Amino acid sequence: MSTALPPLALPPLEVTRILAEPAAAEHPRGRAILARFPDAERVTIASHWNIPDLHGDAEQLDSYVRTKRSVLVLGVKKTLAVRPNGRSADFIAPSHSNGCAMACAYCYVSRRKGYANPITTFVNIDGITAAIARHAGRLGPKPDANQVDPLAWVYDVGENGDCSVDALISDNVRDLTALFRRLPNAKGSFATKYVNRDLLDYDPAGRMRIRFSLMPAELARTLDVRAAPIPERIAAIEEFVRAGWEVHLNFSPVVVYEGWTAAYAELFSQVDAALSERARAQIAAEVIFLTHNEELHDLNLRWHPKAEERLWTPRWQEPKRSENGAVNVRYRAALKGRMIAMFRELLARHMPYCRVRYAF
Repeated sequence: MSTALPPLALPPLEVTRILAEPAAAEHPRGRAILARFPDAERVTIASHWNIPDLHGDAEQLDSYVRTKRSVLVLGVKKTLAVRPNGRSADFIAPSHSNGCAMACAYCYVSRRKGYANPITTFVNIDGITAAIARHAGRLGPKPDANQVDPLAWVYDVGENGDCSVDALISDNVRDLTALFRRLPNAKGSFATKYVNRDLLDYDPAGRMRIRFSLMPAELARTLDVRAAPIPERIAAIEEFVRAGWEVHLNFSPVVVYEGWTAAYAELFSQVDAALSERARAQIAAEVIFLTHNEELHDLNLRWHPKAEERLWTPRWQEPKRSENGAVNVRYRAALKGRMIAMFRELLARHMPYCRVRYAF
């Protein structure tokens, strides 16, 4: 097992401008965030969802990455509904954030809020945690094991962002960790592409599942723009297991290209070499093959065309209408079935202890 740590990724945030709803700026959490970035310009906004000079302008490609790095939005979360899921988690928790400081070329979240979509932090974490606690309390014990978890109801707390980066902004993720530590029937869960070692001190006591997103390192250097390097993510697995986190792997998206099977076999070998027996005993994976979008494809051609050489492969793809009505492209159904089988066989060969929770 390798113990050498790779160099840290560059800091994802350099906040110079904060756009805040009045109620968010007055909230104790909002005041704490403003104090954390005392030199940032402050702008009052009416709504975190409607910022004309930030949202909905796909023409501002020259500021795409800079905006994600330097702009922060503070808002109050209005809807505190818990939604059923069944794949990554049993339920999707009310979002404590929306958007991300990274710029992954395949990200679907960017299309929902003006492409650049910097982080919006919701300050009313007290209401969010209370909604989760009420929901878990009504459920009671989980009656039957499922692929999500054998014992606990699992809530995804990072559907629209990356909690590891969110934790650089506020104590929202710390508060969520404390919540699940005291809920006897529930766990929190989130996927991440960033390594924030401050989380090692959160004492989750096995009640938080962090899912490190992985792909071959050469591919990640092209697609995972501003995310932590793959060797750093792999090295962090062992650290987080020792710190009381449940660690799973998120192979998402799986991108098919010439030589992809050899690249993924090498990735699996690298992960296997980095894991202790303790880590292997609790590891599991989710596998999600790429779904792309023609609108995002056109945008990427203007700022990151090299990414589209891997993401846009019409000879292997077909249109797909998503649950929200959007027209996307995915790998052709018959071909995708064979791809999934190949991926599973490779993983079983190199990491036979790694259970696949689901693959699609």
